[in-house]
Amino acid sequence: MDFAYGDEQQALIDLAAQVFREKASHARLRELDRAPGPRFDRELWQALSEAGLLGTAVPEAHGGAGLGFLELSALLEQAGRAAAPVPLFETLVLGALPIARFAPAGLAERWLPGVARGEVVLTAGLIEAQADPREPVTAAKRSGRGWRLHGEKICVPAAALATRILVPARAARGEVVLALVDPAAEGVRLTALVTTSGRPESQVALDGVRVGPDEVVVGPEGGSAALEWLLEHATAAQAATAVGLCAAALELTADYVKTRKQFDQPIAMFQAVAHRAADAYIDVEAIRLTALQACWRLSEGLPAGSEVALAKFWAAEAGQRVVAAAQHLHGGVGVDREYPLHRYYLQAKELELALGGATAQLLRIGEMLAAAPA
Repeated sequence: MDFAYGDEQQALIDLAAQVFREKASHARLRELDRAPGPRFDRELWQALSEAGLLGTAVPEAHGGAGLGFLELSALLEQAGRAAAPVPLFETLVLGALPIARFAPAGLAERWLPGVARGEVVLTAGLIEAQADPREPVTAAKRSGRGWRLHGEKICVPAAALATRILVPARAARGEVVLALVDPAAEGVRLTALVTTSGRPESQVALDGVRVGPDEVVVGPEGGSAALEWLLEHATAAQAATAVGLCAAALELTADYVKTRKQFDQPIAMFQAVAHRAADAYIDVEAIRLTALQACWRLSEGLPAGSEVALAKFWAAEAGQRVVAAAQHLHGGVGVDREYPLHRYYLQAKELELALGGATAQLLRIGEMLAAAPA
């Protein structure tokens, strides 16, 4: 693959960087930190919509730009750089992508134009207590032409903001159904969770909530494959976000060690500091290259299971080394909540384990190797 972005892709990156730079400043984020309610910057969300960025991967037929997953991952990297308090990952990756790929035309037309206009927030409930996301235990029982869902999803991001939640559930014969659930529907109960980064997450209890046939994204005939597809793209998107988080943390650190003085010279001149920063730089580039490879293969429709697992391993394992080094080299300044570094540290820590941490990714790679013919 070519690791350089094309002109159109670079233009999208530059536009996204400009919007985040102007609308997600440190002062603005501090203001939001003190505001009550879910951490969501509606002004930034509107600016992203007006710039056409919320329609990046929405098909042109539904009012979007019709670009691919590689462009979407580049947008998420810029969001990571800004630690942006907007549900981009949730709406565009967990919601819009599977709807655009798998949903009937009528269902896609109902929701995707609203995504591109910034009017609709989507998310997905992929995590269950002590269950593999690929093997959901939430039950889907036939009810006329529709379904009734029973179960519980935990750590559902942006559920309190969402218009619809994509819910994978298992039917009686073991098949998987992907359906859109209205968080305000009868039988749905949301409980807000306290998160490391302050980003809004909820526990979502489903007590016989009814889903009509017009809210089913994928029926039992293709649900398992669609869920696997969604999890691969979501995991790769997390790795892309980690690139932005870690790069921004390292840039803050580089600026700090060049200006912070001890013994009348910048601490960047001390060998131990320089080595620690150099190691972090190598880790950031490893996270970047593995994430790019995974996202490119997915955008090209190529098999990418091991590449996605490898990218998430680096995002989890090396990502923690980067933000820990950044904190260490900042000293006491790094833990001051009036300084921006803490946002990158906390979000990277939360992202580390989401959809499986480093150990889970190594186990997955081992399973693939074991299953490959000798």
